[in-house]
Amino acid sequence: MDPRGLALLRQLTSDVEGAPSPGVVGDELYSIWYVHAQSVAQEALEYLSLADPEHGPEVDLPDEFS
Repeated sequence: MDPRGLALLRQLTSDVEGAPSPGVVGDELYSIWYVHAQSVAQEALEYLSLADPEHGPEVDLPDEFS
């Protein structure tokens, strides 16, 4: 994986791991996190589409991911 892909994966993992619970933080803070995480996830999906155009939703996942 190239440096950009690795950085995206690290950022996305960090964002998901640090997800606030909506019941614990205010709606505004949760919304800020959610918008940021969605942005990084979209960037990661676009990167994956460019890096591996043969992979997509129609590709069967291994049994352990089903």
